[in-house]
Amino acid sequence: MKDLRKLKLGELLIKAGKLDEEKLSQALTLQKKVGRKLGDVLVSEGFITEEDMIEVLEFQLGFPHIDLDHYAINPEYGKLIPENLVRRYNVMAVDEKEGLLIVAMEDPLNIFAIDDVKMALKRDIQPAITSKQKLRNAIDRFYGGADAKKIVEEFEDSYSPIEIDLAEDEEDLDVASAPIVKLLQTIIENAIIQKASDIHIEPQQDDVRVRYRIDGDLVEVMNLGRNTLTGLTTRVKIIGRMNIAEKRIPQDGRVEMRSSGKDIDMRISTLPTIYGEKTVIRILDRGGFNFSKESIGFSEEDMKRFDEVITQPYGMILVTGPTGSGKSTTLYSILKEVNTSERNVVTLEDPVEYKLKGINQVQVNEKAGMTFAAGLRSILRQDPDVVMLGEIRDGETAEIAIRASITGHIVLSTLHTNDSPSTVARLVDMGVEPYLVSSAVVGILSQRLVKKLCPRCKKEHEATEVEKRRLGVPENELLKIFEPVGCPYCNGGYKGRTAVHELMVMTEGIRNLVDKGATTDEIRKLALQEGMNTLLHSASRLAIEGVTSFAEVMRIGYTI
Repeated sequence: MKDLRKLKLGELLIKAGKLDEEKLSQALTLQKKVGRKLGDVLVSEGFITEEDMIEVLEFQLGFPHIDLDHYAINPEYGKLIPENLVRRYNVMAVDEKEGLLIVAMEDPLNIFAIDDVKMALKRDIQPAITSKQKLRNAIDRFYGGADAKKIVEEFEDSYSPIEIDLAEDEEDLDVASAPIVKLLQTIIENAIIQKASDIHIEPQQDDVRVRYRIDGDLVEVMNLGRNTLTGLTTRVKIIGRMNIAEKRIPQDGRVEMRSSGKDIDMRISTLPTIYGEKTVIRILDRGGFNFSKESIGFSEEDMKRFDEVITQPYGMILVTGPTGSGKSTTLYSILKEVNTSERNVVTLEDPVEYKLKGINQVQVNEKAGMTFAAGLRSILRQDPDVVMLGEIRDGETAEIAIRASITGHIVLSTLHTNDSPSTVARLVDMGVEPYLVSSAVVGILSQRLVKKLCPRCKKEHEATEVEKRRLGVPENELLKIFEPVGCPYCNGGYKGRTAVHELMVMTEGIRNLVDKGATTDEIRKLALQEGMNTLLHSASRLAIEGVTSFAEVMRIGYTI
């Protein structure tokens, strides 16, 4: 009987019943034309799935299967293989067992890759099969910084101060400063790979610091020489269509690009500091919005109450919280819920963060006179059923929005307030009469984002008496909670974020208090009696369920 390891991939798939002779013949013919690997052709043509191929190689040949999305790569081995071999063969060392180096490969039958890695490291290896895309993602996480380092070295070797002609064509400037163009491109692409929301390029006294905001925290990713600042800032201004000659005042710009098949919108801001211009680039994925209200962290109880609010025939629904608390994501989730073919849905945003099918989205342009107040007046002449305002910034906008909501429209918007009850006082402070607030508002949702513990490395421990007391658990009750550890897969023990909410429904009792000019504390007390869960309560629930840490609960508890 022929040794299975000597069989070709096509023969193995046929033997396992995953493929027939006819489809294999078609794939081999196509392979000769396009010059790609047989496995890639079979998957792209739909003859097999990547899972089929992994299953055959795992069970027929005995190669271990590693899911790199759920495998803690040992940092001691993650960058052991030279990068040229890693990129050439799409392989990566992940661990060591029984004296063998475990190497994740998309094609463990590639003897050339195996031999080259053995020769480079002078040691025996154990190939393991893994998903092609997951392997590429892992390689980008471990080796992405190395690309940037090489480009910085290239820039510093080739750099010489140049006088920039302001009338010079952009293409000429690109040629003159090719290393800086590649450096900025690498910084942006690495930020997208690491799912950063912002890039901070900050001049310091002796160097230039580059940080990414990942899961709400700023993470330092590289330090560049001071001589890179002028070139980087100039390049950013060029792509953002900003004035490269003006360095004394802040500037704003924007640019759209495509990366890894995604449409990315970047909002750029420059700010003069004592050491030079600081640049912040906000990254927005414009390629569609896939969140639903079920996926943004509601408890079962709050979900039922929230459904009652958004199914009201008219009225104002407000989402509140500080900048970066996920208000826009929640608004878009509501829009997806209320958007039907029978409704005319119009938004007024600054900026338009996600493109939604079937919704009329309008961009604010204050320089042209298209403010929130002016835009809202025009929208109300467009026969809308649902209006979404990106933010209520002034009394005029608030007044128009309030009156629109009591004349048969559903109005969605955001406000910057600390919690739900204090939103009433904020509207009154903006000049809206209390009776209008009570008549118009049907629900106020305050929210924050908490970091989720990394599922790979989180560590369980028994809660202390203080922790149980803060989480609202009886001290005599046994409680296991988790704390962050940190691994190559995550950011200091955390991976991703979720929202915690405080939903105040405008009941008859609360309306009466608002009409009487009651204080925020009085409104809060009644809302709690009527079943409102606080932000602290919502965060505590996630800690008890093992989703987040006690430290994150205390951060939320402190801010409210």
